[in-house]
Amino acid sequence: MTTIDKSKILNRIIYLFLILIIFLSSAYIVRSFASKKEAEEDRNLLNTIDVENELVEANVEKEDNTAKDNNKESENTENNEEPNKEEKSEEEIKKEKEAESKKRIAQVKKLKEEYKNIVGWIEIKDTHISYPVVQGKDNEFYLTHNYKGDNAERGAIFLDSNYNWNIKGNNLMIYGHYMINEEMFTDLTKYVEENYYKQHPIIRFTTDKEDAEYDIIAVFRSKVYNKNDDVFKYYNFMNSESEKEYNNFIKNIKQASIYDIEETAEYGDELITLTTCSYYTEDGRFVVVGRKSCHGDGDF
Repeated sequence: MTTIDKSKILNRIIYLFLILIIFLSSAYIVRSFASKKEAEEDRNLLNTIDVENELVEANVEKEDNTAKDNNKESENTENNEEPNKEEKSEEEIKKEKEAESKKRIAQVKKLKEEYKNIVGWIEIKDTHISYPVVQGKDNEFYLTHNYKGDNAERGAIFLDSNYNWNIKGNNLMIYGHYMINEEMFTDLTKYVEENYYKQHPIIRFTTDKEDAEYDIIAVFRSKVYNKNDDVFKYYNFMNSESEKEYNNFIKNIKQASIYDIEETAEYGDELITLTTCSYYTEDGRFVVVGRKSCHGDGDF
């Protein structure tokens, strides 16, 4: 074989290698674009649920009370009693928030009727995190399937299968993948910066029964440890069995927090823990914990 023949063969190998790289890169870009589009559709899912009829029926029960309130307002006007504009404004804001909460609760309820494993909706305002939350029979299925049960590399946002809804003061343990295109729970890792926490201090979780807000109380890195490792394993705390166990969890997450957060929790406060993969170490995790706040609890 001549030197020229060898050169031609080498050039062909390089050419084929470059074609393969281009093909794989193109396939990755197409798959990534499709995944991102599907994630955007998931985030917009709640807005597609029409619940106007349900809300109208619910409001019928309160019409008498509303009429009475209107009569009282009329009496005040007739008596030349000027309403306090500041209080009225606050009342209007409160009513708008209650109406929005009722709508979201009704939307989640209707969504749950179609997809039985949906247990709620998670959202952190002004982030990419706004998704349905499912709960399966194990913690494996939704790693590779979306809320519909279809195969999906990004999986779904899911509540730990062992979570017991009947225990007061529980810790909602919710998992989601870290994706390079900011899907799912990727934005959680941005809480490494304290300013990001200050701009996004509230986690919102809505079920078919309530629309609740959780004040973030700790942000920390952790990992999945070996069973025999004698260390704090945040993921083992879910169904609180005692005040001591609860307080120990709070103490450990506050100590582990990357920066100090004034907000904390006391025994009996309901908690939410969001966790995603973090690649600072093998089996690393990034964790954000919140405490249910009274001002965000819309139970209707």
